[in-house]
Amino acid sequence: MGKVIAIANQKGGVGKTTTAVNLSASLAAVNKRVLLIDLDPQSNASMGCGVEDVSGNSIRQVLLQEKSIDSVLHHLSFGFSLAPADSSLTGLHIKLTKFDNQEQLLKKSLSAIMHKYDFIFIDCPPTLSALTLNALVAADSVLIPVQCEYYALEGLAGLLSTIDQCRHTVNNDLQIEGLLRTMYDGRNKLSLDVSRQLQQYFPNQIYNTVIPRNVRLAEAPSHGKPAKQYDKTSQGAQAYLALAMELIRKQNTSNHLAHQTGESLCLEKTMV
Repeated sequence: MGKVIAIANQKGGVGKTTTAVNLSASLAAVNKRVLLIDLDPQSNASMGCGVEDVSGNSIRQVLLQEKSIDSVLHHLSFGFSLAPADSSLTGLHIKLTKFDNQEQLLKKSLSAIMHKYDFIFIDCPPTLSALTLNALVAADSVLIPVQCEYYALEGLAGLLSTIDQCRHTVNNDLQIEGLLRTMYDGRNKLSLDVSRQLQQYFPNQIYNTVIPRNVRLAEAPSHGKPAKQYDKTSQGAQAYLALAMELIRKQNTSNHLAHQTGESLCLEKTMV
C-alpha cells in the first residue's frame, strides 16, 4: 500500500510545489513507484512537469466523481505519474457541497489505486479550503516545507493547529512526516537563525536535508522539468535526491519498528 503524504503550508512561496515535483522525481529515480496529485488551482506542479492542457481530464473531474483517477493520469517520462490540475479547481468547493462526506472524496478515489504506488504526494493549495481538507483526510502524514526567512514560524503555527484539528475530527491517524528547510543560504544570518529555531522547537521532526537557494532549481519549472532532468549536477537536484534517500530510510525504520512491535504482541499473546 502506498503512503499518502500531503505537502502543505498555509504560507505561499515556501517551496511546496518545488518539493512536490522534485521529491517525486528523485524517488522515481531510485525505482520507487510515485504518484503526484496536483490539488492547487494554480496548477504549478502540473506546469512544472510540462503538463498544461488537461482538456477536462484533471483532478477536478475525479473529485466530482465524473471520472476515475486512473483515467486522468499522465505517466511522465520522469518516471512518476501525475494527476494534473487546472484553474477550474477554483470555486470547486461550491460544487462539492452536494456530496455527503465531501471531505472524503479524494480518499475514496485513491482507494482503488493505493496498491500501485509506494508514495503518493499531494501538492496542496496555500489556503485552508475544501481541497486542503480533502488532502489532509486522505493523507497518512504531512510534509511541511518551511522557508528559512522572516515570518516562517508564524505560518507554521497556523498549519500545525489545522493538522491538530484534523487529527481530532476527521483523520485520527494523521501524522507530521517532517519539516523541510527550504531556500536555505548558509551565508545569511537570518537563514541560520530560522534553522536554529526550527531545530530547537522540532528536534525530532526536522529533516537533516536542507534545500538550498539554487538558480537551476528555480529555472527548471519554466522548462517543464524537475531539477534532476534539467541539471542533475545542480545543488538543488542533489539536495532533493538526498531528501528522497532520507525519506526512504525513515520509512524503512518505521516499518521495521512496526514489524518488531507486531512480533512482540504476537509473542505476548502466545505466552499468555
